[in-house]
Amino acid sequence: MKRTISLWLGLIAFALVPVLAQAPAAPSKPMGSIHGRITGPEGVARTSGSVSLSTDGGQTNKFTFPVSSSGDYEGQALPGTYMAVYRQADTPPDKFVDSYDNVKIVVGQDLLQDFDMSRKAFIDKLPADQQKQLEELKKHNSEAMKANEVIKNLNNDLKTVSADFRDADIARTTATQALGPNPTRANIDAKELEIRNAKYNDVETLMLKDTAAKPDASILWAQLGQAQLGLKKYDEAEATYKKVLELEAAAKKPNPQAQGAANQGLGEIYARTGKIPEATAAYDAAAKVNPTQAGIYYKNESVIYYQTGNADAQVAAADEGIKIDPNNPILYYLKGQGLVQKATVDPKTHMIILSPECIQAYQMYLQLAPTGIYAAEVKGIMAQAGQKVDTTYKAPKK
Repeated sequence: MKRTISLWLGLIAFALVPVLAQAPAAPSKPMGSIHGRITGPEGVARTSGSVSLSTDGGQTNKFTFPVSSSGDYEGQALPGTYMAVYRQADTPPDKFVDSYDNVKIVVGQDLLQDFDMSRKAFIDKLPADQQKQLEELKKHNSEAMKANEVIKNLNNDLKTVSADFRDADIARTTATQALGPNPTRANIDAKELEIRNAKYNDVETLMLKDTAAKPDASILWAQLGQAQLGLKKYDEAEATYKKVLELEAAAKKPNPQAQGAANQGLGEIYARTGKIPEATAAYDAAAKVNPTQAGIYYKNESVIYYQTGNADAQVAAADEGIKIDPNNPILYYLKGQGLVQKATVDPKTHMIILSPECIQAYQMYLQLAPTGIYAAEVKGIMAQAGQKVDTTYKAPKK
């Protein structure tokens, strides 16, 4: 955050004799205009106070204009040569903070007259201790500005990364469109992988640069881990996600989303590499640290086990998700898809035999999503098992 302080301007204001009453300008006379900006010694705009025009060294204010919250002032005055005087809101009326001589107002013209208290002539009037404090402040502000510029660049990079991840998510659609009419499945798969890897590589390159620039930002490491996971660089991704958790453990104000993402990433790595107990523990940790996203974590866990062919773990993860979000039809579909792997075939009728739990999961999916994207598939499975589809089905209480 950029640091600014109010310098000692009231203390160094120049003494004047008491100010006389301001004489109002005759509105019928031709006027000129004046405007400008007030900048303090540290280079920051002053956002209060007033600017006055005087013909007697600041003793009498002929015209006075308020300073806006943006540090600007403007107004009209009779033609003539004035001293322009700036006062802060708390400056005594017989003193002023800064001034400029020979300010000429001309009829029909708009004069620019800034008050720049960072100029050398003004700084040289400050006491030595105040000049030293000002130099220290400028140094801190300069460092803050550099840090803010780094943050700005990092935020822009994060926007780019977010777009790259979205492009990776829709890579299959993009691949199908790029290949034209009637592409083969193998060609679509290859093109999809090419697009995904290109996007993940772009993210990895950008985040490697950014984590080097700001190694204490856990969100950058989390994005890097996601890219490495997408590239199947499991060892590197594991180390990166552990770095996120290390930073979060040391943070004064930990970020549950970053911790949840890191644990979920570790869960996927372990699930894909056959470390099921470690995967389960990681997904549980994600749900515990960021409970608002717990249902999503368990759904994703079930999907990963579906992709890796671990039906038992798939069902267990879906069950955990259902406890949290019992109205999510996808969780019932995933549970059913895990349980259907254990279906048998009746040797006489050649119909598949589903367990009651599998039937219950499919019925619940159809109840919650009767026209869902998997509805036709589920109805087909139920028909092969000789089961009547009942979209008003209610799961029995345990």
